[in-house]
Amino acid sequence: MTISSPNAPDAGRRLTHRHADQPLRGIALIVLSTVFLACSDTLAKYLGRTVPPIEIGWIRFLVFLLIMTPVALMSSASSLRSARPKLQVLRGLALVASSTLFISGLQFLPIAEASATSFVAPLFVTALSIVMLGERIGIRRWAASVVGLIGVLIVIRPGSAAFNPAVIFPILSALTWAVTLTLTRMISGADRAAVTMTFSALVGFVALSVIVPFVWVTPSWHGVLVGVLVGLASTMGQWIVVLAYRYADASVLAPFTYSQLVWVTFLGFGLFGEVPDVWTFVGAAVIIASGLYTAHRERLRRKQPVAAEPYPSP
Repeated sequence: MTISSPNAPDAGRRLTHRHADQPLRGIALIVLSTVFLACSDTLAKYLGRTVPPIEIGWIRFLVFLLIMTPVALMSSASSLRSARPKLQVLRGLALVASSTLFISGLQFLPIAEASATSFVAPLFVTALSIVMLGERIGIRRWAASVVGLIGVLIVIRPGSAAFNPAVIFPILSALTWAVTLTLTRMISGADRAAVTMTFSALVGFVALSVIVPFVWVTPSWHGVLVGVLVGLASTMGQWIVVLAYRYADASVLAPFTYSQLVWVTFLGFGLFGEVPDVWTFVGAAVIIASGLYTAHRERLRRKQPVAAEPYPSP
C-alpha cells in the first residue's frame, strides 16, 4: 500500500510546532517506515496465494486493533471521543477500502507495478482538495497532475499486450487513499492523532468482520503467522511515519517516501522472481517527479503568511 500513515501529513503539521527541526532523524525514520510497509505488502502478496484479500485485510486490522486497544485504555483522555465522529467513520471506511483494493491487486500484478501505480494518490488529492476542501489549485499543480497521469499510462500501457485490467485495483486504492488523506486534513484540527488511529483500527475491523465470514478460508498455522506479521509490519510502518513527522515537515520527507519502490522491487524479485520491465521504471520515475513537484508547490504555498491554526496535542 502507498507509503505514509493515514494521519501522517497532519501529524506532521501538529507535531513540528512542538519539537526541534531535526530533518536527518525524520528522513531516517521515514525510510525505515518504508521498509516495514514494503515488507507488509510483500507478505500480503505471499499470503494471497492461499487466503482471500478481505481475510488478509481483516487479519491486518485485527492486529492493528489489538495494538491500539491498550494505547486507548492507557490514554488520559478517551481515545474514542471525537469531535467529528462521522468523518472519522468515513475516513476509516476509505482506509479499509484502500487497503483491501491494494491487496486484491497484488494477486494479479507484480508488486513493483502495483506500488508504482498507487503513487498516483497525491494527484487524486489535488483534485479532491477542490471538491472537499474548497482549495484553489494553480495551473502548475494541474500540469503536474497531468504529467503524473501520463506516468501511470506508461506503467499500465492500455491497449498493449502488457496491459493487465487488474491495474484498476491499485488505481482505486490510490483514489480511496486520497479520500483518506483529504478527510484526515478535515479532521486534523479537531481530533488528536490517537483518536484517528483508534477509529481507523476499530472501523476497519468492524467493517471487514461483516464481510469476512462470506469468504473465509481457514488458514494454516503458517498462514496465521504470516498474517500476524503483515499486521505488525503495517502498524509499525504507520507508527514510525507518525514519529518521523515529529522531526521534519511533509515537504522534506516526501521525496524519501518513494524509497518504498526500491524495497518492494528487491523483495518482489527475491520472493517471487518478479523483474519489472523498463517501462515500469520509466513510468514510476514520471509519477515520482510529478509527486515531488506537487510537494514542492505545496511547500511554497504553506510558506505564504496565514493565520495560525490551533492544533491539539496528540
